[in-house]
Amino acid sequence: MWLVFLKELKELLRDRKTLFFMIALPLLIFPLIFGGIAFMTKQAIEKAETKVLNYAVIGEQYAPDIYAGLQQPDKFSRVELAADADFAALIRDETVDFVVVIPENYSSDVLSAGQATIKLYLNDAGLNLVYKRVNEIVEQQGELFQRAAFNQLGLDENQQVALLEPIVLEKINTADSRENWGEKIGGMLPYLLFILCLQGAMAPATDIGAGEKERGTLETLLISPIERNKIVLGKFLTIGFAGTMTALITVASMALWGIVLSQGMALKFVADFMGQIGIIDFVLIFLMLVPVVSIFAAVLLSISIYAKSFKEAQSYMVPLVFLVIVPVVMALMPGVELKGGWAWVPLTNVALAMKELVKGTMDYFQLIAIFGSTMVIAGAALAFCVYWFKQEKVLFR
Repeated sequence: MWLVFLKELKELLRDRKTLFFMIALPLLIFPLIFGGIAFMTKQAIEKAETKVLNYAVIGEQYAPDIYAGLQQPDKFSRVELAADADFAALIRDETVDFVVVIPENYSSDVLSAGQATIKLYLNDAGLNLVYKRVNEIVEQQGELFQRAAFNQLGLDENQQVALLEPIVLEKINTADSRENWGEKIGGMLPYLLFILCLQGAMAPATDIGAGEKERGTLETLLISPIERNKIVLGKFLTIGFAGTMTALITVASMALWGIVLSQGMALKFVADFMGQIGIIDFVLIFLMLVPVVSIFAAVLLSISIYAKSFKEAQSYMVPLVFLVIVPVVMALMPGVELKGGWAWVPLTNVALAMKELVKGTMDYFQLIAIFGSTMVIAGAALAFCVYWFKQEKVLFR
């Protein structure tokens, strides 16, 4: 078994494609992708904030203060339009970015005139910040009208506050910052780790089974004095090693990039969040991935043994990505918690446990059910793989 493992491991380390999925992808590629997305998002927001918007005002004579607020050449540029123009068509053609229609009852004397409804026509499907910019001007005038009305009524400051908000519901969040961030981040962590582990194990699994069939080296291995179950175990350990190393590098990469972001870029919330996650929690996240990788390794090896060619094996393995996503999505559903029967559902229980570890609310007694159920599934999958490998009709189909 160990001779087969060492043989396959040497061939694994010679394969650049496998090394790419094991090391480069989790350590560099994903952080670069996420960093690139964050950078482009920031650039898009800055562009939207600095863009000069073309606008038209209908009924500006009723609200000279609003019209005066729009007189900012670095932000707005006016376009003359008729009151009966097709505003939607002009916005769609990009003649204007927005149109403001002011009603006749607009007045600073809100006690007499009542509430005024200003209509803002815009295309809100993209990132344009039109509503945000115009709303700042409108809100500023609204506050001035409120003060004028309060002064007219002779209300002091406390009475003004009480009139605007007669009852205030104060929210006191008992969750700490780690639990808050863990709920947001922890749900996506298993999605990333599971996919990476599957990708890390998929490349060597395809080559170890179907690849050896194509090269004609499987027959040479079968006539050796090594028992078939040991051959399977050696190949299984190789695939499991590749997936586990991918998991280890991924977890280490997360911790490393967290430190880099918190120290190098002085992001306080990242520093606080990463500082609250203990070494034991990172170790448990890694250990829970080991039986998960064992399931992946056994299933992938069975598929690779069954496939006639490298290409056929890949076509069988690609749908597994979607099957892995389903348990993670189930863990994100409302009301699904690491309690009762969910602690025994394979893969979903691991996804839930990872979220709880990141949040710092893990019930460590649930680890018995998690490791127990996952190891049983992994053992059953490995036993089937051994049985599959002993079938001549499967090996030489």
